[in-house]
Order: sequence, then structure tokens, then C-alpha cells
Amino acid sequence: MLGAALIHPDKRAVIPLMPEPIVKQDGTEKNDCERNAAKRLIVKLRQDHPHLNLIVTEDSLSANAPHIQVLQDHKLHYILGVKEGDHASLFEHVAAAEQAGRVTSYDRDDSETGLRHRVRLVSDMPLNEAHADLRVNFLECWEWDGDQVQHFSWVTDLRVNKGTVYQLMRGGRARWRIENETFNTLKNQGDHFEHNYGHGSQHLSVVFAVLRMLAFFVDQVQQLCCPLFQAVWAKLGSKRRLWERRRALCYDYALDSMRHLFEALLYGWKKMAPIFAVDSS
Repeated sequence: MLGAALIHPDKRAVIPLMPEPIVKQDGTEKNDCERNAAKRLIVKLRQDHPHLNLIVTEDSLSANAPHIQVLQDHKLHYILGVKEGDHASLFEHVAAAEQAGRVTSYDRDDSETGLRHRVRLVSDMPLNEAHADLRVNFLECWEWDGDQVQHFSWVTDLRVNKGTVYQLMRGGRARWRIENETFNTLKNQGDHFEHNYGHGSQHLSVVFAVLRMLAFFVDQVQQLCCPLFQAVWAKLGSKRRLWERRRALCYDYALDSMRHLFEALLYGWKKMAPIFAVDSS
């Protein structure tokens, strides 16, 4: 399936959107693919939220002209990762623009994090040779954390200058939340969202996946909005431990509500001595 989520650089929680299954569509001979699933997801997203202002951030596989055209047709801004190996023509044009003095470069020190950034940006670049009429703005960043160096580069339709570049960089890097806060959480933090969901000869695996994402959606809303959930999470220290304790209570106790469950986890409960049923026959 193709997953998507609402993310923000300042928020740890994500809001998952309805996933789009990657399965052979009715009436087609060819297998489905991620690119076609992305088209369907974007169309459905705009149908559900026609007025929502969104900036789409994706990896370098999505930085191609057909996909960008779909984003533009649905009035979606974008910050898409690019790599020199995949976008050689773009980087050659950036190098030529730098020779001509069109590229802006500067360093920035972040006093709060202790990180040092070097930024390079230029506007109105052709995406590639095959689609030279598609113009994009280019942003590149190096980040030093002591002796460790990380490199990032993106294309965007948003204006790039010294006043916007830092927020654009944070927006592009927030794409990591789809990997870490979404799929890493689902796979490794106690939700067991793995390939065991690939059962069924028709639609069962899709139903399993959607139900799991609905449950994750509820958890994320609680994480973002529920002080009681936040307090229990802080007390127990990890999501995995929270889920284990929650399951344990559900095995042994009759609970009136989710609030009752979380209050028991936060404040504790009085354990009664077991009462045995005796068969005298």
C-alpha cells in the first residue's frame, strides 16, 4: 500500500491519511504500481479536502515531471528530494548557474541545537532535459554535527530565498516522520504491522491494513490532543510498554471505557484477591 500522513516539523505526532492499496485494478492487465497509487491518492485527497492548504514532501522517486504535473493539477505545493545520481541534468544546470553567479550560498549556525548549516539555492531551474519547460526552485543543504556531515537537496515550487530557506529545509526534512513516526512505530513499537497482513486471496489484506491504520489514527489523535494519554505515555516511558500494559489490563479486568483504562495506568489500581469458582459435584 501507499501510505501518507499529515506531518509538521514541530509536532512528533502524525495524522495518517487513508492508505491507497497497490493492487491490480479492475479491468486492467498490468500490475499496479506506486506511481498510479499516488495519482489515485491525490485525487481522493482533493475530493475529501478541496480547500486544505498542503505542501507535499516526498523522496527523489517522486521528483519527476508526470508526478509534479499531477500535484500542480490539484493545486498542491511540493518539496521533493532530489539526488545527483537520479537528476544529473538538474545538478549540471545548478553548477552552470553557480558559474554565472546566480546561486546564493551562505552559512547558518543554530545556537539552540549547535548545528552548522551551509545552504545553496537557486530559482528557475529545468527539472531535466526531457522536461526543460518544467521549472523548479533548487535548495541544497549540508549539516554539521561535530564531525558528522549530512547532505540534503530538494526541488520546490515555493519561493526560495534567505528568508524562506530554513523553513523549507525543515519542511523537507520532516518527510522522515512518515518513516519514523509512522511506519517505524507501526512495525517496531508494539503494533506488529508486518507482512503477516498480506493474507487473503482478494481483499482481506487490504481490510487488515485499513483497520490497523484506523487504530493508529486514533492513537495519534490521543497523542496529540489527550492530556491523559500523554501523562500515561510519559509515566511508562515508551509506546511499547504502554501497549503491553494496556493489553495486560484488558486481559484481566472489566473496564468501563478507554478513560477508565488510562486512569488505571496513570494512578494505579487496587488488586483484589482472586475468588475461585468451586465445583462441588
